[in-house]
Amino acid sequence: MADPPSFRRHPHPFSIDLIRWLPSSSSSSDRLLAAAVHDPAAPSSSSSHLHLLPLHDPSSPLAALPLPSRAASLRCSPSVLAAATSSGSLHLLPSSLDAAGSAGVSVPAGAGFHVGPVRGLDCGGGGEEWVTAGEDGRVHVVGGGGDGRVVARRLWDGKGMAGYEAARWASAAEFATGGAGCGVQWWDRRKGDAVVAQCKGVWGRGIVTGMVHSIDIHPSRKHICVVGGSSGTIFAWDLRWPQQPIPLSGLGLNGTAQPVSESEVWEVLFDNYTQSTDIISSASTRILPVMMCSEDGILAVVEQDERPLELLAEPCAINSFDIDPENPSDVVCALEWESIGVLTRGRDTMAEE
Repeated sequence: MADPPSFRRHPHPFSIDLIRWLPSSSSSSDRLLAAAVHDPAAPSSSSSHLHLLPLHDPSSPLAALPLPSRAASLRCSPSVLAAATSSGSLHLLPSSLDAAGSAGVSVPAGAGFHVGPVRGLDCGGGGEEWVTAGEDGRVHVVGGGGDGRVVARRLWDGKGMAGYEAARWASAAEFATGGAGCGVQWWDRRKGDAVVAQCKGVWGRGIVTGMVHSIDIHPSRKHICVVGGSSGTIFAWDLRWPQQPIPLSGLGLNGTAQPVSESEVWEVLFDNYTQSTDIISSASTRILPVMMCSEDGILAVVEQDERPLELLAEPCAINSFDIDPENPSDVVCALEWESIGVLTRGRDTMAEE
């Protein structure tokens, strides 16, 4: 049996666009969060920041790091906190609080990198490289240049024909991207940095056309992506059967999946805390549980061929969420109405086993 979940809401003076857990630090007894915040009342040149927040009181920032424009994506590796902006720049900062005051490195927006929002961002290559995918249709791999600089190498320029909203590494050589007009694409750097597989999604089966907002790849099943997008759609894509996406939630899918939301699904993550209802087949073709958040205020867990488990139903959008990788029962989420939510799910002996 599991204890009932608890939920705490912490007011914040600014809008919270994105939020992530930071790795534990030996110099701090409290868990830390990174949040991309926006102050609409401030001048545009000083309205966007990264805040470092203590979990026990997320309303009181420990540090504020300025950004040139509003954050469009936020990721954290064991050593680096990365933020990409709506103007097209990339900023790499130390993820430890002790080093937060030290200078990071940046890739400026412009013709040589991105022009416009960079919503696809992830760390791969053993923690040494970042993939960026922007609404301008460009895809880059960013890594060290050997002299303290970072170098962005362009893999693709769609020249505005398709825009990217999501990116996720699968291995040191493979990653996935998704967006508008391109569905989900699988890239393999061993094959000329090329797209080797593509999935248009499940929207064509129903009454709507779709946009991909978020992608996650299971760490132990690198051939399986889960995708969140428009019209409440969530589906899985197994590269072993690339033409057969598996609907998990959405409208207009002819009853193949129960919709947990009717609006944009902003983020999806495989949920290592929730125990699959089918343990026997969980090591084969069954899609493991997935957590999602949406524009209509839903935080829920969806699972193949099961009813969704609704965790939160807020009166505002849930812009972002993150599952604590060190304690997966804890979930932090960014609520559009200037607050941060911390959900602690009950301890479950079956999940712990």
